[in-house]
Amino acid sequence: MSDLQKKNAGEAAAAYVEAGMVVGLGTGSTAAWFVKALAARNLPDLRCVPTSERTADLARELGLTLSTLEDTPRIDLTVDGADEIGPGLALIKGGGAALLREKLVWEASERCICIADAAKVVPALGTFPLPIEVVAFGHKTTANRIADVLADHDIPMPARVRQAERGLVRTDGGNLIYDAACKLIADPARLAADLKSLTGVVEHGLFLDLTDLAVIGTDAGFETINP
Repeated sequence: MSDLQKKNAGEAAAAYVEAGMVVGLGTGSTAAWFVKALAARNLPDLRCVPTSERTADLARELGLTLSTLEDTPRIDLTVDGADEIGPGLALIKGGGAALLREKLVWEASERCICIADAAKVVPALGTFPLPIEVVAFGHKTTANRIADVLADHDIPMPARVRQAERGLVRTDGGNLIYDAACKLIADPARLAADLKSLTGVVEHGLFLDLTDLAVIGTDAGFETINP
């Protein structure tokens, strides 16, 4: 019933949007439900900043007015999904390969709401592989440095480059994604800092201290979680 839960979460989050807001639109299957629900409300004077080209395509198709961070550097509210929601609303994001643009939009937002189905709430982060966005040039060398950092965090498995049927997955910005099978991230803040310090790493999927509210879809409706 996860599709129903995603739909319920997206529709519930759309109720937090008010006329005239600048709204950040997330990426992924749950975020798509939010975009559809937001368009259905037909609020006046909305401007929407999408976090990926596919979200932009959906929003445009539904008649939402699009903007960019350059034109609207201050965002009132961003609503986006997550791959895992841990204690304190720490998140793993990036399964949709849009983590850099997502984080740029999140950090430009006055308020961020995470939407998800109930299965995404976990006691500790790490079961979902951690996405790490890297520049394509010299990416294997960068991957070796990432492996050293992971080993220092008692994560023995090296990160693996993400592939699709047609080859390596590339982000909208042309970067590559490595996925780290962490299993358990004991110290998310330290791992985030260590990964970000590596030359060649553009961004990682740890979203820490950015979420103001989580809206969790259930079969009967939704629940909310505060940090």
